[in-house]
Amino acid sequence: MENNKWYRTDLVDETEEFINHKTAEERETLRESTGIKVLEEERGRVKITRVDVDSSGAEEIGKKEGTYFTFTVPTLTPDDEEGFKQLGEVLAEELTTLHPFIKDNKDGKVLIIGLGNKTITPDAVGPLAIDELQNSTTSIQERCIIYAPGVTGQTGYETSSFIKALAEQIKPALVIVVDALATRASNRLCKTIQMTDTGIHPGSGVGNMRKEISKETIGCPVTAIGLPTVVDGPVLIADAVDTLFQSIAAKIQEKNSPSSALSVTPWRPSDTSKVDLEVIKPIFGEWSTWPKEERLQLFEESLVGHDRLFVTPKNIDEWVHNYAYLISDTLTEWIEST
Repeated sequence: MENNKWYRTDLVDETEEFINHKTAEERETLRESTGIKVLEEERGRVKITRVDVDSSGAEEIGKKEGTYFTFTVPTLTPDDEEGFKQLGEVLAEELTTLHPFIKDNKDGKVLIIGLGNKTITPDAVGPLAIDELQNSTTSIQERCIIYAPGVTGQTGYETSSFIKALAEQIKPALVIVVDALATRASNRLCKTIQMTDTGIHPGSGVGNMRKEISKETIGCPVTAIGLPTVVDGPVLIADAVDTLFQSIAAKIQEKNSPSSALSVTPWRPSDTSKVDLEVIKPIFGEWSTWPKEERLQLFEESLVGHDRLFVTPKNIDEWVHNYAYLISDTLTEWIEST
């Protein structure tokens, strides 16, 4: 199949080159061959992936040179207070890791920008976080300039130009940009935060690229904090088909197992046993044994010419408000500790 850049994602660990190196050994090969260093760890329920990309690695995976963190709680739900607490604690710790220079610049201002359209819920996490920060303690308001510029479709003016004008006037030590992102994995919707010191391309994950907001365009360090709130429609199709194939193949395999004759409960696929998709090849054909990424590319190519659909959780309002609180509280705590 033709190797097109078919994915729609803002997350560095979902780029095509990255997902093709899934095991520890393959990640090491990726690092050695392309200038990418991948560190993975867990703190409590939070899975942390740090990706350091140099100039050669940037060309390989199509992401800018710099440091990327992703923090994921796979079992997170909107009412999971403990999960959000752990996520906020890790975010605060890594903010300090990424910005050691802030402690040495007590007088330096921090410009915090909330990108997005407040009237569209999946895109509202940035402006809502700004609303929360404006209601926070006096200490952060003395140290920070807080602003939500809206989107180009509302103002008629390039958002990065607003931010550059502010930065030239304020001369901040750091710009922090909060925005909604797109993911290529439905199980990561609203369960992951990405933070990077490379800045951001607003709208890039949904094919609506605006001018870059980064150190190169603004003139000072820019850190982006993003929350994936939408997923491309074909991804959901690919996920559903993959689950269907896995379930049917597992059921066929289990049917031939002696233990299946004793089962008195509804069948469920095992999470521990490996499923051989070759058993469903006579039913569905060759494509049923393709890797999931190739099936996703097939759906993507098949839908060319149709309206693009991006999907968000039905309870996205709960998610977005929870993350607005989390990001506001975490930034407040971090600023007050520096």
